[in-house]
Amino acid sequence: MTENVPFKHYYGVQLAALLADKVALVHPAFDGRAFVAQVAARIDALELKDRVRLISATMREYLPADYPAALDVLLNILGDELDGEAGMFNKGYWVMPIAHFVQTYGLEHFDRSINALYEITKRFSSEEAVRPYLVRYPEQTLERLRVWVHDENAHVRRWVSEGTRPRLPWAMRLDQFVRDPSPVLELLEHLRDDASLYVRKSVANNLNDIGKDHPERVVATLARWSRNGSERTAWITRHALRTQIKHGDAAALALIGYANGDGLACKALTITPDRVRIGEKITITVEIANTGTDAQNVLVDYAIHFVKATGKTSAKVFKWTTLTLDAGKSVTLTKNHALHDVSVRKHFAGRHQVQVQVNGRLMGSGVVEVL
Repeated sequence: MTENVPFKHYYGVQLAALLADKVALVHPAFDGRAFVAQVAARIDALELKDRVRLISATMREYLPADYPAALDVLLNILGDELDGEAGMFNKGYWVMPIAHFVQTYGLEHFDRSINALYEITKRFSSEEAVRPYLVRYPEQTLERLRVWVHDENAHVRRWVSEGTRPRLPWAMRLDQFVRDPSPVLELLEHLRDDASLYVRKSVANNLNDIGKDHPERVVATLARWSRNGSERTAWITRHALRTQIKHGDAAALALIGYANGDGLACKALTITPDRVRIGEKITITVEIANTGTDAQNVLVDYAIHFVKATGKTSAKVFKWTTLTLDAGKSVTLTKNHALHDVSVRKHFAGRHQVQVQVNGRLMGSGVVEVL
């Protein structure tokens, strides 16, 4: 893939033509020219997910009306499995509409469809496509995942984790796992020491999702996992607790080696300048002292309460630094933060509160006026 090309543009007329050529090789009756023309007539105005839906829906019109026959055609064009853990987006991106096809049209054919997703995910992740099956056929789908969690293919093992995330971004929320993550945690038990970092990243993300609704349970699970002393598990623990750490969860912080902040103090906090325009930066300077009798591990975050379009504020916590501070010592830290608009945040004028959080405790605050 070419850098700086929006991902949605890979799902356009060229991809429709690519799919048409592949399908024609195994299903000569496919009217590739009409398929591509129908996609081309509508796709330019659409965003990514709607582009995938359009290609999938148009395939449904031009493939055999019998779903199993149509699925056989699509499975026959998948080609080789990805070689290694990389390449899903560079090599397998064109498979996404096929996963969506099974997600949307295959629910009446559980066995055929779930096995198809297993094959598809070796080329492009079926993490979103499996979710309607977990909702409609929870026990049958979990039974398959309990087998596939041991699969030799890392893409399949990652799929087991990613597909069961309760709050997977941009996908259907799995409310049954939001309420009770027990089936998910049972699967993750088998991946907690996985040799693949690619898989462990998904495990950490899944636990991070679960921790938004069941923080104590995630901490208890990771505490138990940590007893084996594995560096792989330690990596998962650090990344799985990131949201709880930003929220100052004392149990999560203690698990990764940060005490409750007793003996730590914020002696000085300045924010300069105190009036800025949108697009300019502020500099946050803080002095942190260890007044205790022992050295302490210190984790410093900062939060900005951004003014929204409504005039209300919403806090966002940012990571700052970690360090070890000897007894009786202090350290001065400086952080620059640019107040410019980004894709996920638009800035508005008003008073923005800035807070410094040390080992989960609020230890200082100030205000900057954004003009």
